[in-house]
Amino acid sequence: MVKEKPKSEKKLKILAAGDIHGDSRLTKKLADKADKENVDLVILTGDITSLIETKNIIKPFKDKNKKVLMIPGNWDSLITVNVLAQLYEDTHNIHGYSIREGDVGIFGAGGAVGFNTTEKDIFETLKRGNKSLEGLDKKIMITHMHAKDTKSEISGFQGSKAIRKAIEKFKPRYLLHSHIHEAEGVEEVIGTTKVINVGKKGKIIEI
Repeated sequence: MVKEKPKSEKKLKILAAGDIHGDSRLTKKLADKADKENVDLVILTGDITSLIETKNIIKPFKDKNKKVLMIPGNWDSLITVNVLAQLYEDTHNIHGYSIREGDVGIFGAGGAVGFNTTEKDIFETLKRGNKSLEGLDKKIMITHMHAKDTKSEISGFQGSKAIRKAIEKFKPRYLLHSHIHEAEGVEEVIGTTKVINVGKKGKIIEI
């Protein structure tokens, strides 16, 4: 008798990007990429808005019927990101919260130390988001800022001790962030966590 091979589980496909800074042309390109790659989810890692354009910056993704998760950066206020989330269906600000997509849990904390948050606030926000995901194997942590002692410190701007601590304590499969433009696309591994500076061009990941 021939045994059937177990069916492989469908992976969650994500387009993650940050540092859009209100550039609607860039958002349109990212939305086209999300559509072409047939992603299940779009994640925006902060610095979404600018003084020039805010309201319609999410619209290109919704025109492609994509679910959007986001957090504030150092240019975005929490209120602004909450308003953006309320404007469009299936769009969520996950600062301090978590969402499950199948067997994958996603949680996040926005802002940047020295701009609009503190180390204590970042860690407590990540801790709160991770709480409902305890015991889950596949987790993605989303921050705007980079972690301490990572390659994104190439800019000379020190990373967050709280984010580093959260990586080591919560052990997510991925940390996706942006903030340091010069380190866009840089990848590294901390323990069992793959760290990616997704940048404004975006990064496709599957988990």
